[in-house]
Amino acid sequence: MKRRVNRKVVVAALVAAVVLGTGGVVVLTRVASNQANAAPLQNDPAKTAPVKKTNLADQQQMTGQLGFGAERGLSSRKGGTVTGLPNAGSVIEQGKPVFHADAKPVPLFYGSLPLYRDLESGMSNGPDVKVVEENLAALGYKDFGTPDEKFTYYTATALKKWQKANGLEQTGKLGSGDVVVQPGAIRVASLTAQLGAPAGGDLMKVTGTERAVTVELDTAKQRLAKQGEKVELSITGGKPTTGTITGITRTAGDPNQGQKAKIVLTISVDDPTAAEGLETANVTALFTVSEKQNVLAVPIGALLALNEGGYGVVTDDGRTVPVTVGIFAKGQVEVQGDGLREGMKVVTTE
Repeated sequence: MKRRVNRKVVVAALVAAVVLGTGGVVVLTRVASNQANAAPLQNDPAKTAPVKKTNLADQQQMTGQLGFGAERGLSSRKGGTVTGLPNAGSVIEQGKPVFHADAKPVPLFYGSLPLYRDLESGMSNGPDVKVVEENLAALGYKDFGTPDEKFTYYTATALKKWQKANGLEQTGKLGSGDVVVQPGAIRVASLTAQLGAPAGGDLMKVTGTERAVTVELDTAKQRLAKQGEKVELSITGGKPTTGTITGITRTAGDPNQGQKAKIVLTISVDDPTAAEGLETANVTALFTVSEKQNVLAVPIGALLALNEGGYGVVTDDGRTVPVTVGIFAKGQVEVQGDGLREGMKVVTTE
């Protein structure tokens, strides 16, 4: 007597799979793994697909905005009154005035460390001294030789020459608010101060000067925020190119106003000609979280949720093969299982 085959469908469930790059929802049918002789229902021939050996990339698509990167506030510790401000959109480079206080320029110095004290002869050594000497040397004032952390007579001499060239009092000293230190050249996005306001305080919002894409992420997607990672960019009105994550900032949000915390990514554009002639544009950013080479993959619709837990696939001869699931990518899923091999046909809903 032939063994009776139970072909009853136990559970049909919607499983929200993280199909990065497609954002799809997968329908999985729950079956018992001991249904070795399971056969397709009558009048509903099973679709099959081959098990493929391929490369898969775990990817996530997000939207962003082309501009000059995330804005940041710029403030000053200078005393006195604001008597001059740049125009929005202005680009300010090393040694040039960021603003004027009491009719005197407050120039831009490059560096990652802001000045935290007044500098003068006889002071203790420190990295802030090196920041000042590096900028003086870049601007042509090199009396002290190689920049270091020692404020010497020669440092003061170089400062006096720089002060004279900028119409400043030649004291050989530098107050912590006498210059503005930023990582590089800045572009003025908007002004927050007005003429006549106190010079010490918030002055403006600035960005970098290179074209960049800004992408906002929910905190649940923070796995995409990896400094230095490459991103594929499709710029509306421009050309496809790649970018590099160069900045990651976080905003707290305001629950009282329904604002969620965000992660803001600044992505530099590797090929500036891809955005040539565009002041701003919408951008599709494709993040690659991980990649797998030469793995076995099947269509997502081939996955079955087993009663005893885990997943399996059904071969075209009716056998259920339990599988371990890897990454999902563009309608495919990585699978591993005993007896599974390239070219084997599996039943799928797709």
